[in-house]
Amino acid sequence: MKNIYKSKILKALFIFSVGVLALSCDKHEDYVPGKSNLSEMTGDWYIKFLVDDEDIYGLGYQLITTANSADESSLWIDDHSHTWSFKVKSSVDMEAMTFSGSDLESNVDDYEVNVNITKGTILKDAVESTGGNVVDSIYFEAEFSDDPGTIYQFAGYKRTGLAEDEH
Repeated sequence: MKNIYKSKILKALFIFSVGVLALSCDKHEDYVPGKSNLSEMTGDWYIKFLVDDEDIYGLGYQLITTANSADESSLWIDDHSHTWSFKVKSSVDMEAMTFSGSDLESNVDDYEVNVNITKGTILKDAVESTGGNVVDSIYFEAEFSDDPGTIYQFAGYKRTGLAEDEH
């Protein structure tokens, strides 16, 4: 008699479990995350760090990042200490895809420097990467408070993630 009750309880649990699983199936469309207002200007970039169009430090391509600020009104520029050790927030003109700022305070621990960013621009599908892929380009000039008078150029392209474009 006990086996009959045990069998009925197991069947009921099995049917209940199948029902729960069937009802829990996702019948909604996939979530599509929104984009920030500055998404066309953000990303990782391979740049050359130049003075008078020359790589005087012999750095070759270096990785920098641009990211939107929390309120999406400014553009963070971070060189990850690959060139001059700076991270600044510049103003943007999204329609013109330009950015700039004067006396921008860097946000890097243990290194105080202010930066002037001029001629900052991003051009869509304007350049060929080293691997031959058409990508966005970035260009800006920077003057650092601890090296006044020297204008550094940052010129490069958006990181594709493809092996032939990695440096």
